[in-house]
Amino acid sequence: MPHSPEEKRKVLARVRRIRGQLDALERALLAGSDCAPVLQQIAALRGAINGLMSGVLESHLREELGAPRASATDRQASIDDAIALVRSYLR
Repeated sequence: MPHSPEEKRKVLARVRRIRGQLDALERALLAGSDCAPVLQQIAALRGAINGLMSGVLESHLREELGAPRASATDRQASIDDAIALVRSYLR
């Protein structure tokens, strides 16, 4: 989750753009558009979703790994959480 108001604003703006792209894709499908433009819209949506996930992941990692930790155990737990998160993202 974005940690600052500015990051939250940017993420929500990106989500709204993605929603607009998804609405356009739905309209194209309902209209029976040709496959090539539909596939292009799907590829653009995939890129937008990947960009959104990348940005949120980056924010999370900066917050988690940049924060001072009280103990080596806390640091290791944060690293383990980050590794699990990255692994789930790469699936």
